[in-house]
Amino acid sequence: MSTPLPESADTPEAPTTWARLSVEHETLYDYAYPVEHAQHIACLRPLADAGQLLDVFEMGVSPVPSQHSMRRDNHGNSRAYFALHAPHTELKVVARSEVRVADRYLGLQPDAGVTCGEVKERLAYRARAPFEPASEYLYTSPYVPLHAELRDYASQSLQDDRPLAEAAIELMHRIYTDFDYAPASTDISTPILDVFDQRKGVCQDFAHLMLGCLRAWGLAGRYVSGYLLTRPPPGQAPLVGADASHAWVSVWVPGLGQALADDWLDLDPTNDCVPSTMHVRVAHGRDFGDVTPLRGVIRGGGEHTLLVRVTTRSLDDKAVEPSLRTKTGA
Repeated sequence: MSTPLPESADTPEAPTTWARLSVEHETLYDYAYPVEHAQHIACLRPLADAGQLLDVFEMGVSPVPSQHSMRRDNHGNSRAYFALHAPHTELKVVARSEVRVADRYLGLQPDAGVTCGEVKERLAYRARAPFEPASEYLYTSPYVPLHAELRDYASQSLQDDRPLAEAAIELMHRIYTDFDYAPASTDISTPILDVFDQRKGVCQDFAHLMLGCLRAWGLAGRYVSGYLLTRPPPGQAPLVGADASHAWVSVWVPGLGQALADDWLDLDPTNDCVPSTMHVRVAHGRDFGDVTPLRGVIRGGGEHTLLVRVTTRSLDDKAVEPSLRTKTGA
């Protein structure tokens, strides 16, 4: 099934150089008994904006859906909706993308710009004040409740008189240093306070944790889902399907001064870096629940097994940073 979606009316002008990346994301459900009816939502199409051009996207679903459509949600993400009305014991969804990614933060000066206190003041509620769209990412959400423990942890970094970009980068570095990346140590239902107490987790945990810190101090932060180009050990070939979806955060820094970033500073606490040309953005929202890659409601099926394979490749190795040691996935 090919699922085209009209691009936005404004076509972004390309910077001088782009990193070209390809992504294949395969999801396979195997059911113990036939599924009689199913309705699914997929969030797999990468974002297209001034800093990321989407050259190719196609999504195949097997068995072929009886109904399908694509539209944008209120966060600006592309969502595919499809329904299957014939019995089936297997569902396979394969999304293939090719993107060009710019380094949106080239020349960033974190020690300049607005302070944490100035941004908190701008986001604070005032009766009859103009609506600030970034405030949508200021409050508690299902996976990111507000906790005093996170506020206390962030207090060392998010001081009112510090430039917000500098303070947020320091907070990212502290999370990277203080918490261990431990695959399979948590799942999406693990509360962020458990992650905080255990001092270990995976990328989605660290993203939720950092969002909890930011929001507890009255700062706006988005959850970003996507992919990360990982590098095999020297002399070894990349493993097909060995990558995974990735998650990081985006902090609202008005007047950031980066033409391709639209006042949002992306930060990857799992890898302690400001994303450049190795991160492919798929969607952003308040937390994981807003950007789940594939979810649905089925009738029948019984027990099932789930297999997810992701392969991210560089189509232009010269444009990619080979030295970053990356961690990705759940």
